[in-house]
Parts: sequence; structure tokens; C-alpha cells
Amino acid sequence: MNAEFSESSLPTTRADLLAQLAQPIEYDLAVVGGGATGLGVALDAAARGFKVVLLESHDFAKGTSSRATKLVHGGVRYLAQGNISLVREALHERTTLLKNAPHLARPLAFVMPSYKLWETPFYGVGLKMYDALAGEAGLGATEFLGRMDTMRCLPTVQSDGLKGGVKYWDGQFDDARLALALARTAALKGALVVNYCEVKRLNYENGRVCGLTAEDVESGQTFQVRARCVVNATGVWVDALREKDGEAQGKPVKPMVAPSQGVHIVVDREFLPTDHALMVPKTADGRVLFAVPWLGKVILGTTDTPKNQLDYEPQALQKEVAFILGESARYLRRAPKAADVRSIWVGLRPLVKHQDDDAGNTKKISREHTVLVSKSGLVTVTGGKWTTYRAMAEDVLQQCMDAALLPKRAGGVTVHLPVVGATSKPMREGMNDPQGLHSYGSEAPLVAALPGAEVELAPGLTEAMVRFAARHEYARSVEDVLARRARLLFLDAALAARIAPRVAEILREELGIDPKLDSFLAIAQQYATVPQP
Repeated sequence: MNAEFSESSLPTTRADLLAQLAQPIEYDLAVVGGGATGLGVALDAAARGFKVVLLESHDFAKGTSSRATKLVHGGVRYLAQGNISLVREALHERTTLLKNAPHLARPLAFVMPSYKLWETPFYGVGLKMYDALAGEAGLGATEFLGRMDTMRCLPTVQSDGLKGGVKYWDGQFDDARLALALARTAALKGALVVNYCEVKRLNYENGRVCGLTAEDVESGQTFQVRARCVVNATGVWVDALREKDGEAQGKPVKPMVAPSQGVHIVVDREFLPTDHALMVPKTADGRVLFAVPWLGKVILGTTDTPKNQLDYEPQALQKEVAFILGESARYLRRAPKAADVRSIWVGLRPLVKHQDDDAGNTKKISREHTVLVSKSGLVTVTGGKWTTYRAMAEDVLQQCMDAALLPKRAGGVTVHLPVVGATSKPMREGMNDPQGLHSYGSEAPLVAALPGAEVELAPGLTEAMVRFAARHEYARSVEDVLARRARLLFLDAALAARIAPRVAEILREELGIDPKLDSFLAIAQQYATVPQP
């Protein structure tokens, strides 16, 4: 099952990547956007033998795809909404992801505490249905818990009024590292993937998209890329490229995305010292609340707030933080305070807006993905969620083939395709320990052999890991390393800021470029700051 890493099979420097991009060749497929969806499309297409290029204006997973709740799930809330087909698909994809990236994903037990007598049977029956839909793909049987068993699973749960609970299973993963693994696996399959290369415009011949013009963010060098098919997979930003396509056709387009902001707060493990996650299906305003153990910390979230401004570093609103802390206080005996927050991070969800949707209520807007093919042949995909990225990719390519933008080739090629680093034994434990070599899977010996393997910069992060990020994982800046190759910015922003100068020194040694230390320190300050009323 091992996906072996071959250093000679990948471009080793950015100069190599850009030299390859400058070649006057025609690609079958050009993908714009290096998040979960775009990377999934690039990998699937490359695995089918198509000639693929993927361009990302920032770093891989810089946007929404690094800011998830870290759950691989079928969607319990969608079951409650009666969306059985979406749940069934997600449960199938959950199993596929756990098998193909066992070093980055694992099963996780969730407990719903009950404070009313009807809650345990009510939610328990629904979760038994969840098990039934999963079938052989189930990760563990749903259990009805008494009061004492619930407290054993959740040692710090609010005990006053506790009646019992329900335990069920879903999955957990490292989103940014999975995105990186998809990029590198696509490269191993022959795709050219380039971060920090911005698509400036689409190119046309006879009214049809025939490629694009891109610019290297670092050098300003421009590239003309020819492609039979162009896929717009830029998440919440898809409408920007759609508008350019509409202008070229002389026809304005109607926006298809209503972004929603999700805030997550990270606190120390002492607030929930267990390997079980806490899940509240309905908070005071009808949202779901999670308290999830992850990489030695606990993630609290999330919110669902309509957002019009599409920032790459969106900021949490004071009312959102107050909501999460306030709801946590209802379910944890010792409630986290503002002073206990180690990091706050915000993601923008690309919710699909239909014509009769109320864009002001994003909880009602579709989480399912949508694929559109414009008259010029531009293919746009948005919506969906991390769990179903692979199925989304198959759907996109089917639409491309149905529109005769690509020749027909059989799908299903990624169902049993392990990503780079996949190991023969699943890592059931470890996601709740400080991130270390376990996230590298079969590549751990390669990391351990680099200079600085014994020099620990922070728990689970060595100098060797920084060097590996620079040499083999497309890292170009301190932020790339501390936000997405290691996850320290998301776990403890103040600690990330303290070690950032040394990370910058290593990157200068490895890459010979400005690693953008100052900009990272500004971002770390934002992540460490709790908004005040």
C-alpha cells in the first residue's frame, strides 16, 4: 500500500517548476485553484493519464482547505435534514479517505451528552440510522451511554443535569497536510503543480477558452498556458474568474457563491483531556458545536456567519468568539476564557447560492457542490466539503467529458490510490499528540535523515522538518511551514511567533529567498488576539 517517494520523479526546485511551465506545450487540463477541490481534480485527471497543470495564486490550501474542523464525516446534520444521498456518498468517501491517507486520517469517537431524558433515544435512533447507511464502511457501532459512562468518555463534561449520552464514530484528519499530499501525489502521476502562480486572465480562440495567462508571484514572470479544458476550482473566489469569462463573452454572470464564515478557537487539552470529541447537535441558535481533540489541543467551533468580504485572512467577530465560549461554558465544567485561547482561525465556506436562496441565512444554503460549464467552455466547480473531494473530482471530470472538453476515460482510478506517505498500518492514535513524524508516514525516515533531526523547535517540530518542507513540500515562506506543513500557527499562535525567526533562518539557507518573516508575525498576532467588544 505504500506510496513511495521518489526524489528524482519530481521537480526539485522552483526554477525547475517554472521552466517546465514555460514549455510551449498544450495541456489536456488546466486547473485554477490549489485547495481540496482543485487538487482532487488534478490528481484524478493525472491518474487517468491526462496531461495536467494546476496553478495556485497563494500556497496550497491557503484558504478554506486548511481551516476545516478537521473532520472526515458523513454529515449527521444532513441526515437530520433528510439528505440521505449526500450522507451515503460522504460515508463512502470517508472510508476511502481513511484507507488512502491512514497517516493523516483516523477514526474518532464522538459523544453527544444528554441533559433531557428524550435526547438519548432521539439522537441515538438517528445515529443508528447513520450506522445502517454506513454499512460495512462503519467505523464503530453507536452506543447508548449512561451518566457515568458519558462522564468517563468526557471527563470534564458539565455533570449537573446530565442524563446520559450517545457515542458514535466519524473520522478526523489533517486538512492542510492532506492537501499537500494530494499535490505531491498528483505530481508523481505527472501533473505540474505550482503554487504562488496567479492566473491573470483566460485566453480565447473563436470564443472558446483555450488556456490562460499566469504570473509567478515571486518574480513577475508571465506564462502562456494552452489547455483543451480549464477548470475554475477557486472555492469562494470562483465568481471572480466567472466574471472575467462573462466579460469576454459580453454577458454578465450571476454570482453562485454566498460565502459563510466559520470560526474556530483552540485551547489546551486540559479543557477536554480525552480522545473522545464532544458534539452538541443543536446549540442555542440551532447550530452544531464541536469540542474536538486535535494534535494535543482542543478545537472549539464553529460559527456560520454570512460574509461578503472575501479576505484570505478573515477575522473573527467578537460575537462569534463570545458565542463559542458561551456555548462551551454550558457543556464543560471548566469553561475556557478569552485568556485561555491559543489560536483563533477563520475559514470561508463556498456555499452554493441558488436563485431563490436567502443569502442572509447561510445555514440553509446548499453544502453540496455544483459544476457549471459556460458557453466558452470554462468549467466551474464550487461548494461541497473536504470529505467528498474525491467524488467531486470524478463529477467534474465527467462533466468535462460530457461537454467534449476532454476525451472519455474510465473513472474510479483514485478509489484505491494511496497518497504520498501512506503506510500499510493505519495510525489510529497520534492525532491528539503534538504533531510529529507520524504525519509523514512512510517518508518519516527521509525526514529523520536530514540535518537538524535532533533539534526540536517546538513540540513535534524539528529543524529537519523545516528543511524537508523547503526541499520536497513546495514551502516558500515561514507561513507555509508553520501554518500548513506543520500546524503550529493553528495550535499555538504565540509559540509559532517565537520560533518563526529560526524557521526563517533555515528557509534562507535552503531557498536563498526572503521567507517573509514580518508578514508571518503579523498573521500570528491576528491568530493570537481575541477580539474585544
